[in-house]
Amino acid sequence: LRDYDGQVAEAMALVRALNKMTKAGMPESVRIA
Repeated sequence: LRDYDGQVAEAMALVRALNKMTKAGMPESVRIA
């Protein structure tokens, strides 16, 4: 369970980082899509 929780936490962090990059880099495209 510990390994699984760690993987989930890493995935969530990756998603958050990607969301920040897309929002900062191209907010208009994200709104349209």
